[in-house]
Amino acid sequence: MSHTPSGLSRRQFLKGLSVAGAASLLPLRLLMPYTAQASTAFSAKDFQTFRNACPRNCYDTCSIKTYVKDGVVQFIEGAQESTFTAGGLCVKGYAYPRRVYSPDRIKYPMVQDGRRTGNWRRVSWDEAMDRIAKKILEIKEKDGSLLGMGLTKYSGNFGITNYGVEGMMSSLGYTTRFVGTPCWPAGIDAQNYDLGDMWCNDPEDMVKARYVIIWGANPAWCSVHSMKYVMEAKRRGAKVVVIDPVFTQTAAKADVFWQPETSSDGALALGMARHILDKGLVDLDFVNNAALGYEEFAAYLRENVTVEWASKVSGIPADQIREVAEEFATADPATIWIGYGMQRHTNGGASVRAIDALVAMTGNVGKEGGGARYGHLRTWGFNYHALIQKQPEGSVGFVGGGGPKGEFDFSKGEAASYTDRTFNINKTAQGILDAKDPVLRMLWVSCKNPFAQDFDRPKLEKAFDSLEMVVTVDQFFNETVANSDIVLPVTTLFEEWTVNVSYWHYWLGINEQAITPMYETKSNIEIASLLSKKMNALAPGSCTFPQDIDTKDWLEKEFNQGIYDYFGIKHWTDLKNGPVKAKLASTASWHDRKFATPSGKYEFRSDICQKNGHEALPKYKEGRKPYDEFRLLTPHTKFGLHSQFINLDWMHEYNKEPYLYMHPDDASEKGIADLDMVRVFNKVGEQRVKVKLTRNVARKSLLIYEAWFGRGNSFNVQNLVDDESADMGAYKTGAPGVAIHDQFANVERV
Repeated sequence: MSHTPSGLSRRQFLKGLSVAGAASLLPLRLLMPYTAQASTAFSAKDFQTFRNACPRNCYDTCSIKTYVKDGVVQFIEGAQESTFTAGGLCVKGYAYPRRVYSPDRIKYPMVQDGRRTGNWRRVSWDEAMDRIAKKILEIKEKDGSLLGMGLTKYSGNFGITNYGVEGMMSSLGYTTRFVGTPCWPAGIDAQNYDLGDMWCNDPEDMVKARYVIIWGANPAWCSVHSMKYVMEAKRRGAKVVVIDPVFTQTAAKADVFWQPETSSDGALALGMARHILDKGLVDLDFVNNAALGYEEFAAYLRENVTVEWASKVSGIPADQIREVAEEFATADPATIWIGYGMQRHTNGGASVRAIDALVAMTGNVGKEGGGARYGHLRTWGFNYHALIQKQPEGSVGFVGGGGPKGEFDFSKGEAASYTDRTFNINKTAQGILDAKDPVLRMLWVSCKNPFAQDFDRPKLEKAFDSLEMVVTVDQFFNETVANSDIVLPVTTLFEEWTVNVSYWHYWLGINEQAITPMYETKSNIEIASLLSKKMNALAPGSCTFPQDIDTKDWLEKEFNQGIYDYFGIKHWTDLKNGPVKAKLASTASWHDRKFATPSGKYEFRSDICQKNGHEALPKYKEGRKPYDEFRLLTPHTKFGLHSQFINLDWMHEYNKEPYLYMHPDDASEKGIADLDMVRVFNKVGEQRVKVKLTRNVARKSLLIYEAWFGRGNSFNVQNLVDDESADMGAYKTGAPGVAIHDQFANVERV
């Protein structure tokens, strides 16, 4: 094999050079020389190299090294400097060059004559901005405010400068915002009640663990770089336990696999805690000196919890619960990775609190190799310059809180304390329909594909139809774009300056603009600048967003001395030499046992939790009652991230079509055979899909992976998922989470 960049086989190298046959997009002369020379030794001097960082909503936030020749991204690899990325990328990451050069990419601003008609026509940026600005001014004139203009934006691009979308909305005035998160809010609240903040150990210290429980996470699919630490811990003698309602690829690598009843996690954790209490394996130093309310928790366990009860609720044999509980309590250190999937239930926050308590009572909080690992935001201390923009003089909004019951008052004048109006992002459809005084007239969608990610798709279509204008900023013609009036083409990570950090590891990476933006694409802050120019041309003073920006300069404005000190760099340009890691006093969170709770201790009893309407102690809470025969699970697919990547032609081999996965015994009772076409249906809607029979799925469960396939495929799991709330989330994220996995359905052969 000839020499190629690390992490790439010769086949991958050639594939990157040819950009998967992108001759329709690039001159052949740009491609042929490198293909012809592929047998010669690789020399980095033949290419310009740039530093990029994956901005997707993923644990790994990979550091990337990009190779460019004649203005074309030829191939990419993981940055060697990052011990987390370690020179490799996932399959999705290696597909990034095709994302840039895909023939399906939105290339120009376009207007659709009739939603869902597909009658798109190209317009200039000036015409697009003119239509949008005039609509904004019309709303302001009609309602006396801009509360009739809404923003729904989430994590399609986590690059820090993309918070300029929110900044753009603020620069127009007080508007309607969809707030919260569908991802992890119940667990965030739970860890804040228990510890005072969400803060996890460095994932790289998992190699020090002597016992690892992966609870409701599938890192073999969703955090591939973390798996090397799990497997190294196992090589060093650690036992690995996976708890999941599905036999996953991660479960296949475990020593022990538990497949409990879905949403019974709290009972299982409390049953383990009771056995640890009975066996005298509690870490008395921690619970007596670093914790509050332990004796009350212990009394609750004695009076209300037994291992046999936990076994009955969870379906896990009592002797197994006892065995794992004892092994966990006696291993030093032991850790639990709490996955985001397991808290997406009506009792998800309560379940996370129970797992936190299990880790705490065994003294594993604050230990290297230990901890209740959920996530952190310790590396996110940027200036958020793009986000923080002032409203124009005289802007009017809600008074006394931004919720839907806030008072809309024009009479208060400049003395009023105005706010934006807010709705739960997990109830987007309902929020649009419920908005009154004023109604929601216009919606701006960015960094998000609501029709693939939001809930109750039939209701969402009805809600969008009630809007007078929908503007979507995107890279591909997805279903949300199909339900829009105007689409604006946005840059990829290789075409903009920004910076990225993780909510899991502790590495910081710069994202350089490696190539000139393709076609007429623009970054989110450039789009905001264009809108500001048009708004002020039509109505001077109507928008405060800067009208002339340098995206590289805006990147620099996000840094501060705190960031420089935390990462041990003198200036952000140092990151051009490669990613850097935070200078941690310890790889263990809470290593000094100084917690951010009101008591300064770990709180088994949280008065704030009780004040917010929950139990003060981590007590068991029942899950959602079934409303159909089967539980329906809709997790992430292996080679996609929500609606991203799967639509690329490079990825079609991995995701040819969607399937329903079903236990063969259940299928037999329904007269369903492998690869039959079936109808899955419930109170929300229905979806027709082929079935695959597998014992990886528990009985009385149906599994459909969430994905957007493109190519005219009408598949959408959100036809079957309602917007039922999780138990927690409002305390720290502004809105409750959503019970994505507390869904039920029936199935029949068609």
